[in-house]
Amino acid sequence: MIIASTIVAIIMAAIVMFIRMKAAKKPVTIKKIILPPVFMSTGALMFLHPMFRVTPLEIIEALSVGAVFSILLIKTSSFEIKDKQIYLKRSRAFVFILVGLLIVRIILKSFLSTQIDIGELSGMFWILAFGMIVPWRIAMLNKYKRVKSTLKETSV
Repeated sequence: MIIASTIVAIIMAAIVMFIRMKAAKKPVTIKKIILPPVFMSTGALMFLHPMFRVTPLEIIEALSVGAVFSILLIKTSSFEIKDKQIYLKRSRAFVFILVGLLIVRIILKSFLSTQIDIGELSGMFWILAFGMIVPWRIAMLNKYKRVKSTLKETSV
């Protein structure tokens, strides 16, 4: 089960990197910034099943680690104006950070899976990921709005 979930995590990371590189070629919109955490939020339905329920302390731990990891993503996400449109700036560091976060996740999962039930651990990693993506996307939205207001000022 752990090997299968690790393989899925690696595949998902590769998909995220591919999507991020492809997205950098198209203008950014508020919808493109907001929708990923909205779509991911449906994963919270997993907590309806008792196997995935976590304690309040585990929730705080997972959210804290996610918030710390989000700082790396926030620092490597910026926008630029091209042809009067806003694009996500490509960052070489982003790919290395995603790979690094994946490695840390695999190491943590390998270590923690011997001490925490696989269902609880899955719930904690979902909370960690959600705790990472939400602050990152909020920061991206704020940066986007600042760049958009700059674009409007230069257009006038």
